[in-house]
Amino acid sequence: MPLTDQDVREILRIIDTAGTREIRVETSGFSLHVVIGEVESSSALSPGAAPAGAAPGGLPSPSEPPPTNDDVEPIESPMLGTFYRAESPGEPPFVEVGTKVEADTIVCIIEVMKMMNSVPAGVAGTIVEVCSENGQLVEYGAPLFRVEPA
Repeated sequence: MPLTDQDVREILRIIDTAGTREIRVETSGFSLHVVIGEVESSSALSPGAAPAGAAPGGLPSPSEPPPTNDDVEPIESPMLGTFYRAESPGEPPFVEVGTKVEADTIVCIIEVMKMMNSVPAGVAGTIVEVCSENGQLVEYGAPLFRVEPA
C-alpha cells in the first residue's frame, strides 16, 4: 500500500518532534532511515549504501567548500531538498547579490516531498554570493548564500 500525503506528514512530524537521534520506518516497498547529526563511520551505513565519500544515488557529490572569508557568514540549507531562488517559475528571486537582508528575510525555498519550506537568512547583512543553482538538489548544511554581516 503506497504512503498517503498524510502518512508523509506524520513521518515528518515524528522526525521533527522525536527526541531521538535516529528513526527507521519500514513498510512493504518503502524504507526510511534518518540519522540526526553526523554518521560516525562508514560501518554505520546500511548494506548497499554508498561508501564513505561517495554520493548516494542521485545526490550531487560533495565538493570542496570554497575558501571562506572571516567577514562572510554562510546561509546553510536546513534540510535536504530542491533549492529554489523564487516563489514560483518566472518570478524574481527572493534575493540577489547586493540585497540587504534581515535575520527574518526569506532568501529561498527548499522543496521536500512536495512541501515548500521557506528559508530565512538568519543573519542581517548583505548577500555577497549565491552558492547554489536554482532547481539544484542541496544537502543539509550546504551553503546556499554568503552574507557580509551588517
